[in-house]
Amino acid sequence: MLDGMMRRLIDPPLDALGRRAARLGLGADQVTLLGLGFGLACAGCIALRLDLAALALLAVSRLCDGLDGALARATRPSDRGGFLDIVCDFVFYGAVPLAFAWREPAHALPVAVLLFAFYVNGASFLAFAVMAAKRRLESTGRGAKSLYFSAGLAEGTETIACFVAMILWPSLVPLLALGFAALTLVTAAGRVILAWTTFADRR
Repeated sequence: MLDGMMRRLIDPPLDALGRRAARLGLGADQVTLLGLGFGLACAGCIALRLDLAALALLAVSRLCDGLDGALARATRPSDRGGFLDIVCDFVFYGAVPLAFAWREPAHALPVAVLLFAFYVNGASFLAFAVMAAKRRLESTGRGAKSLYFSAGLAEGTETIACFVAMILWPSLVPLLALGFAALTLVTAAGRVILAWTTFADRR
């Protein structure tokens, strides 16, 4: 829901940084993999209860996640880079909840519900993108992307905010996980309804 607004705020400075990084010879795929490394390190710190380090690594990881797209725009976007970016995002979004379950086994069930919601939402997101590509639909509200981005209540900005809240208030992880799982499932349901009308066969 907030991604469109955030893109308008962060894209100009990221694009400027991306142009500078491109002149230094940095590649978008390198930054994508670096961001994944920082994201997995963040998950490891969460599991080890190193919360300040986890927050710092989370911030650097998400900076890389934005910078790789800016670098691609400053050089040459590729389907391979878009594929790598979305896979690394999904790995990160799965690793962080898993780290919270590892950290506190008593919270494993609510975290599992959150992972289930991510799975359902991810399936609806990717399936929508595939069908949109078949019909040559385009989306620009989230910036230039390698695949169709369908909006929803729970997007990247809200997910990162939830992760930050879970790190800051670990005792509230069950409540935060279940609450955000509900929001994520509502997003998936809305996308299914949208797909049902958008992709209806017209004879």
